[in-house]
Amino acid sequence: MNLHEYQAKSLLAGMGMPCPKEIAIQHITELPEAWSRIASESKGAVLKAQVHAGGRGKAGGVKVLTQFQQAEAFAEQMLGSQLVTYQTGPEGQYVSSILVCENIYPVRQELYFGMVVDRESQCVTFIVSAEGGVEIEKVAHETPEKIGSVSVDPLTGIQPCHIREMFTVLNLENALFPAFSRLANQAWKAFNELDFALLEINPLVLREDGGFMCADAKVSLDDNALYRHPELQAMRDETQEDPRESQAAKLDLNYVSLDGNIGCMVNGAGLAMATMDIIKLYGEQPANFLDVGGGATQERVSEAFRLIVSDDKVQAILVNIFGGIVRCDMIARAIIHSLRETEITLPVVVRLSGNNAAEGQRLLAESGLAVEAVGSLDDAAKRIIALLN
Repeated sequence: MNLHEYQAKSLLAGMGMPCPKEIAIQHITELPEAWSRIASESKGAVLKAQVHAGGRGKAGGVKVLTQFQQAEAFAEQMLGSQLVTYQTGPEGQYVSSILVCENIYPVRQELYFGMVVDRESQCVTFIVSAEGGVEIEKVAHETPEKIGSVSVDPLTGIQPCHIREMFTVLNLENALFPAFSRLANQAWKAFNELDFALLEINPLVLREDGGFMCADAKVSLDDNALYRHPELQAMRDETQEDPRESQAAKLDLNYVSLDGNIGCMVNGAGLAMATMDIIKLYGEQPANFLDVGGGATQERVSEAFRLIVSDDKVQAILVNIFGGIVRCDMIARAIIHSLRETEITLPVVVRLSGNNAAEGQRLLAESGLAVEAVGSLDDAAKRIIALLN
């Protein structure tokens, strides 16, 4: 689950990390008070559109403004609009809030500081660079040697040697080590106690007085740990999410919307990936990733079909079920029920394999519905593409 910048920084500030003074507003009427509390006569304030995407500055979603009238015009233009950045796609993302932030510039240096769960090493990896800011992607692409990473075993936790290694990459003067060490330990505490999956502070600025400040922050929470943090779960902003993905999450379905035209319903994440791969192999594109799980039920299958057909791009449906824990005949009955209930007129091909697969195929064949049952994934992919074309 992604958080807005203001939400992320509020969590970091709660752990003692240095963050600018700022106020998030959801309505233009809240701007005068926020401006009077945050803006200074000499520097004004920074206004930032709050969306779950990077590239806001280059897209016009971040402005340093010195006059209230300028801030008012920016807020009126931005609130309720769709901000398009290089990360959002052409449809953009809805701007439901704006952050009025203290202008902390000029600064001595912009750094990059990040943390991510590295599943391959089973560690938390710190990523740092002395060249932070809006061009960090360019740095990563053109001069990757300027970015350093340090892996920390969660069983041992962060150690002074890890901090020294990061500090060396940043190439800062020795007098700044105590402040950086304190910040790194606070970040480690926040990451673990609040179950972050990702933390990105870009830029982490070094101020002219020698102090550090989290000028911007991005946090992704581990969905599997949200049950431990109901106060964080309440921060979800569904305006930033695909409505079908939000609905799927409520139904405990794993759904990701894609750009193709073949809707997929599969049990098991690995099998879902293989299904998408074979569709692409034969020249078409999947419309979604949809994993109904190993314990698929009639209710979940029905909801899965509703999600698929709610996507206007879908022109055909491929169901790929391996009967391990679940019985294929039960899935077949659920599919028949769902097709009759939702009155789906799109081509549907079902591949059943495993537990009671023959019985499931028989039920589908005798259902009288426009659905075809096959025994192999290769045949299923070829057939659904043939029907589509």
